[in-house]
Amino acid sequence: MAKQLYDYWFVQFDFPNEEGKPYKSSGGKMVWNEKLKREIPQGWNNGMLIDIANITMGQSPDGSSYNEVGEGMLFYQGSTDFGMRFPSVRQYTTAPSRYAKRGDILMSVRVPVGSINIANNDCCIGRGLSAINSKLGSTTHLYYILNDLRIAFEQRNAAGTTFGSITKEDLYSLPIIIPSHEVIRAFDKICSPMFDRQMILGEEIDNLIKQRDGLLPLLMNGQVSVNSDLSDDYVLFCCQ
Repeated sequence: MAKQLYDYWFVQFDFPNEEGKPYKSSGGKMVWNEKLKREIPQGWNNGMLIDIANITMGQSPDGSSYNEVGEGMLFYQGSTDFGMRFPSVRQYTTAPSRYAKRGDILMSVRVPVGSINIANNDCCIGRGLSAINSKLGSTTHLYYILNDLRIAFEQRNAAGTTFGSITKEDLYSLPIIIPSHEVIRAFDKICSPMFDRQMILGEEIDNLIKQRDGLLPLLMNGQVSVNSDLSDDYVLFCCQ
């Protein structure tokens, strides 16, 4: 739903005008932008990604600091740690160097360039990632801008121009359209609750995974038995 709304407002330019009608379809004024080589709504501007986003490039800690037993800070090396929306917990580091905060967007800067996830914990990021958050106060708007950039990278890859990596300077200078603050705030008001709910569900899933991973070894070595009560349609783990 949020993606469809983003496309409707920021790609087709049919965000609500002062009368609540679709802007472009209702005759809203469009002006030619020479740098973007296209028409955009009056009052909107061209810019670069660094104009609307704080960007931290990752740096990998010393390999001897890596561990999988939970010592130190959660560590994501690259897009290999990515899930559908949130990264999977795989390893930690006792010598973190570059950081992402909970809620930051994580973007891959190495093959496949442009893949994105959202950090659902404070973490350390390796050289395969960048951590990005909005200067305009809207994670939702920034997320879909980066999603559009991801699609652009994939199209270039499909055309045979494969990006092995993207430099800090190139990432900073990616061209974007900068909408009016009023439209961004209206979009964020609708979509932020969806993102917040997804964050809560992601945390609940992580807790369930930890419980599963803790119970399975006990089940395998006989410390736990499984009693199935089909009449109540549930499975109860009982410690012996």
